[in-house]
Amino acid sequence: MEPAVLFLALVLDLALGDPRRLPHPVVLIGRLITLLESGLRTATGHERAAGVALLLLTVGASAAAAWLALRGLTALHPLAGLLGAAYVSYTCLAARSLHRESALVADALAAGDREAARRGLSHIVGRDTHDLGDADIWRALVETVAENTADGIVSPLFWLTLGGPVAGVAFKAVSTLDSMVGYKSERYLRLGWASARMDDLLNFLPARLTALLMVMAAPLAGLSWRNAARIALRDRRNHPSPNSGHPEAAAAGALGVRLGGAASYGGIPSWKEHIGDPLLPLDGRAYRSMIRLMYATTLLMAAGSIAAAWALKGLHVPQL
Repeated sequence: MEPAVLFLALVLDLALGDPRRLPHPVVLIGRLITLLESGLRTATGHERAAGVALLLLTVGASAAAAWLALRGLTALHPLAGLLGAAYVSYTCLAARSLHRESALVADALAAGDREAARRGLSHIVGRDTHDLGDADIWRALVETVAENTADGIVSPLFWLTLGGPVAGVAFKAVSTLDSMVGYKSERYLRLGWASARMDDLLNFLPARLTALLMVMAAPLAGLSWRNAARIALRDRRNHPSPNSGHPEAAAAGALGVRLGGAASYGGIPSWKEHIGDPLLPLDGRAYRSMIRLMYATTLLMAAGSIAAAWALKGLHVPQL
């Protein structure tokens, strides 16, 4: 990864977010998954085998398409290749869009329009939202911003730094697969198993790195790093996901709130162990603090990623 490419990608994400008018690789990846799913179910007759094939074909095709496109642009002109790499890398990041989508919910709830807040929330979380009260909506917002700070910002930056735009696209392909088929429902329990496990594997180190960065970033956001570290160490395993509990625990500690509790998924009640202590209420203040912590964490990760990319620039990997 060229440090300049990484810097441009970060600037584009923070400035533009996810403009709907521009082509986005994730949309194309999603269409590919939809196209492959039914065909593989029918062709293999075995859902786990179909799931493995879906994972390999989706990631392989996505990475290959990114590599071919960037090679073609570089052949036209080195500057075209650099700008193409910056654009592809930018589409792997989600800081501005995470803020934008969550703010729509927060603004609706602050204005007293709970129904609009529930509808907006349903677009960014997997849980049922139709009967959530104000405190539950604020909790869901804080939880999803904390979790997606890892999944949508730190993890992509981690893989972009190590492997450049092609690795970033491969990671986004796995992430998109997990969001589309990685559910423990009857339809996807076996088909989505391989994708869900691969997503857990790719997020294993970044999730723990996110928790550490949140502890370090807490003072920059006007929050408590001591409580963030304490709760991260105490409650990081209080989550059914092997990764999500780490950033959620650090965020809960920094904010002084308690996350987890009752939720519902597809009409099925669920309970998550509590994370954090209820020192402060879950409200608009907590959400705004979470956004500050997300941006502070992003800045620390960006600085580390650019420094690492600069250090790795002198290393040459033999090409096939």
